[in-house]
Amino acid sequence: MNQSVIKALNLINYFSLDKPEQSLSDIAKLSGMSKPTTYRLLSSLEFCGFLSKIKYSDQDIRYRLGMKLLELGNIVLEQSEVRKVCLPLMKQLAESVDEAVHLVVVDGEHAVYIEKVDSKQPIRLFTSVGRRSPLHLGSGSKLLLAHMDGLERAKHLQKMELIAMTPNSITTIEGLEKELTKIIQDGYSISDGEQTLDTIGLSFPIRNHKGNVIAALTISGMKSRFQERLAFLLEETKKAADLISGDLGYRKEVISLKI
Repeated sequence: MNQSVIKALNLINYFSLDKPEQSLSDIAKLSGMSKPTTYRLLSSLEFCGFLSKIKYSDQDIRYRLGMKLLELGNIVLEQSEVRKVCLPLMKQLAESVDEAVHLVVVDGEHAVYIEKVDSKQPIRLFTSVGRRSPLHLGSGSKLLLAHMDGLERAKHLQKMELIAMTPNSITTIEGLEKELTKIIQDGYSISDGEQTLDTIGLSFPIRNHKGNVIAALTISGMKSRFQERLAFLLEETKKAADLISGDLGYRKEVISLKI
């Protein structure tokens, strides 16, 4: 583990409701570190937006928690709310289709599974909460990438390494951009053996009250079970995703007025 990172992040713990502001001397004393070391770590946290510096005078300079922490806190709260709203409907969907149901969100350069309801099938995919996937592989990952803001998506595409996990994996930017366009047009995403052969995943968007896509509702299972039931599976998953979005405050008619 990187000890410098740990030491820097631990400094955040010295701020509280009772002590929202701290000076360099205060934090150095509390942490037991020298002032030069403390200053270097505080400067790094300030640069990243985790702390902000307030200069009351040349002799009175203090630090307080930065807006980046509020931004990250809101993300955590939103994900917790999404999980709470999603889980009952995910269970209903899993009961209806008898396939694994996942809730997927973007985390940096990856998609991550933050909730799961397993199927009762004797042969099923092994997945777990916390699993991470490249944004170019899998129905949930691709759907989230497709619905990103154009500038954000371009940044991801620019630095993306298109690693192939199976012969069905997308390995070119041109192929990926074509797939993303199709996802927007269709309203859903399908992955046919992109990460594990002989499996299929399909995903629909979950939107918040602003109409932003904040998660993907995904079902996945063996290809042999999906082929003859595809229309039914699409219909059931879309229905569940729409209900979840509605519970989160999304209203189609309101959003359409803004377009």
